Amino acid sequence: MSDIGGSRSVKGARGWARLVWEAASGRTADATKGPLGEAIVLLAVPMVLEMVMESVFAVVDIFFVSRRGADAMTAVGLTESMMTLIYTVAIGLSIGVTAVVARRTGEGDTEGAARAAGQAILLGVAMSALIAVFAAPNAHRLLRLMGASESVVATGGTYTGIMFGGNAVILLLFLMNAAFRGAGDAAVAMRVLWLANAINIVLDPLLIFGIGPFPELGVTGAAVATNIGRGTAVLVQLWLLLKGIGKIHVYRRHLRVVPDVMGRVLKLSATGTLQTFIGTASYVGLVRIVAEFGSEAVAGYTIAIRIVLFALLPAWGLANAAATMVGQSLGAQDPDRAERSVWIAGRMNLAFLGTVGVIFVIAAPLIVGWFGGEGDTSAHAVTALRIISLGFVFYSYGMVLTNSFNGAGDTWTPTVINLVCFWLWEIPLAWFLAFHTDLGPTGAFVAITVAFSTLAVVSAVVFRRGRWKAVVV
Repeated sequence: MSDIGGSRSVKGARGWARLVWEAASGRTADATKGPLGEAIVLLAVPMVLEMVMESVFAVVDIFFVSRRGADAMTAVGLTESMMTLIYTVAIGLSIGVTAVVARRTGEGDTEGAARAAGQAILLGVAMSALIAVFAAPNAHRLLRLMGASESVVATGGTYTGIMFGGNAVILLLFLMNAAFRGAGDAAVAMRVLWLANAINIVLDPLLIFGIGPFPELGVTGAAVATNIGRGTAVLVQLWLLLKGIGKIHVYRRHLRVVPDVMGRVLKLSATGTLQTFIGTASYVGLVRIVAEFGSEAVAGYTIAIRIVLFALLPAWGLANAAATMVGQSLGAQDPDRAERSVWIAGRMNLAFLGTVGVIFVIAAPLIVGWFGGEGDTSAHAVTALRIISLGFVFYSYGMVLTNSFNGAGDTWTPTVINLVCFWLWEIPLAWFLAFHTDLGPTGAFVAITVAFSTLAVVSAVVFRRGRWKAVVV
């Protein structure tokens, strides 16, 4: 079998399996040289596994907390809804950090890459401090604003306070991993999340149920376990950066504010945060439309979207790999390599998401059953999952292309594309199909697939124009 888009061959399935194993084991390559297919795989595999690990956090907490009753589950659900804003900020800031670090790395400017990583750490500390000061002391009030009953507030108020108070571990984990990814150290980002998850999985049941010498903290134990897990990972990240174990070595001089570098990161990150918010908020708009058709429709939509996100998170790993390839290739003054890497990553993502989409269409009733769907809820979930999965063929390219703009430092282009495709097209279309045709809630599901497809086509057209190649970072 030939190396996809590369200049030498990876012989047979064993050759590809060996390459994937080496990537998961931490082998790295210079993204600016050598076979493209191999370089993308070595970047993408750790990034895919990193995204899988990120999704495991929520699953583990829900699994154990669900055994503490409805109030505990509700507290976690409402808190996670509010924490979405923090994740949005973390992802948006990460976009700017990855773009700057990747560009400096491609230029061979190790000092500039380290300086950008240092600014990312300072930015994470400052942002998390602001959030903690305002949100943590008001945890009980925020739960009430979200509609929580007094029993839910009593059960989960401390949980919410700890999660907001410890938001630094989320922001710093995201930002430093973004720096590692931008430098091409994807395996480091993967391993620290493995560590965080391992600690969380072990501590969750011990602290929630009070097993052995550990105190029984109930739902609060889930927050303590999560923060200890992520906090440990952050300490390891800092140690790796300060010791220079990897491609970035951060010294004390890099942990001082450098206005022009901080400004550059903030400029890219602000647009990236807006971009992420637009995409995330569109799901809220769709829920509002679906809610008009009853709780079963909302429950079915929620189950389907949860399943879809499980598939999309690993796919984002490939999209992140494309962003790093673009940033480093442009830094090395090789825009042709940057462009070719995007199309190769798109084909890889198509193979993955296309396969998953086929499985979802065929096995939708079985998969929905695993998530507790039954009756009308199950029917809506199966319909939504099948229809949305049809858009995977297009979205596999769309997510790679939009993330590649980010890698080039052109964060405004995908922001505008997201705004047009999700808010000016998807939401109005969902409203029209749901209320002015016989489709009902199915109309909203169709609108998602149409929006995915539109995003891919528009992104491809804009990408081919090549203006992203001239962006200065």
